[in-house]
Amino acid sequence: MDKAVLVMGATSGIGSLAMKEALSRGMKVRAFARSAAELEAQPGLEPVPGDARDAGDVAKALSGAGAVIYALGIKERLAMLWDKETLFSDSTRVLLEEMPKAGVKRLVAVTGFGAGRSSKAMSFIEYAGHRAILGKPYADKDRQEALIVESDLDWTIARPVILTNSRKSGKIRVLSDPKSWRNGLISRADVASYLVDAVEKDLNIREDVVLAR
Repeated sequence: MDKAVLVMGATSGIGSLAMKEALSRGMKVRAFARSAAELEAQPGLEPVPGDARDAGDVAKALSGAGAVIYALGIKERLAMLWDKETLFSDSTRVLLEEMPKAGVKRLVAVTGFGAGRSSKAMSFIEYAGHRAILGKPYADKDRQEALIVESDLDWTIARPVILTNSRKSGKIRVLSDPKSWRNGLISRADVASYLVDAVEKDLNIREDVVLAR
């Protein structure tokens, strides 16, 4: 891809790994995050500090980009058990409004297993435990996914199962058939590798998939 890929949430977690994976393949990366200015300079990398809820910041980040990897996350905290979460839907709403204006069609967004219609693949016990702890963030991921699915973009929704910090193994199953959806473990590095593959190879366009080993 000649144009840069915009990685939203590029300074932590899966976003940081996706940024590094794309750079390792010789891709140009626009790294968007509040703390992007703190990133070390390296060939192909353009840090873009900004707020994902601010339309002006997002428009600036999208200028000249060819695709978007959305990997924003939140810090785990006790208050997420009861505080309503809106980051995912708020930022996605802004992104979906600004992408057409910038002429950017390709979006690969990370949510999580249990979001959207993948919740139906969980057992009752699995679902009850998951929503008891992550109910507020995942209610917002549900809203986020609905916004993406209703858009006219060339989107992919990627839902990793339980994340680990293991090294990239290259062993990843992209489960597109809801009958095959299941829980399990997968490394953040493998998820990041898939996200970059999806952008480079136009994988799973207008599909919601589960990522597992």
